[in-house]
Amino acid sequence: MGRASQALKRVLEKFGISQNKLAVALGIDRSAVFKWVHEQREPTSETIVEIVKTLKQINPDAAQEFVQLYLGNLLEDQQELGDE
Repeated sequence: MGRASQALKRVLEKFGISQNKLAVALGIDRSAVFKWVHEQREPTSETIVEIVKTLKQINPDAAQEFVQLYLGNLLEDQQELGDE
């Protein structure tokens, strides 16, 4: 499973956000979210941006955790490179 799918699954479970709630908020069919969460398909980069925006509306903490899980330490690594 891709990194975005793993992050999304963990965040939805942790914050009690249903796949249906996310799908409705995104304006898409629930089956798309199901496919992401169940390893059948990875969201596109454009969709990931929309997922973050939508999660931020539903629960800002969930959005923040999704970004952290998806990007990991990438941002911190970038900051360290800039300090050198």
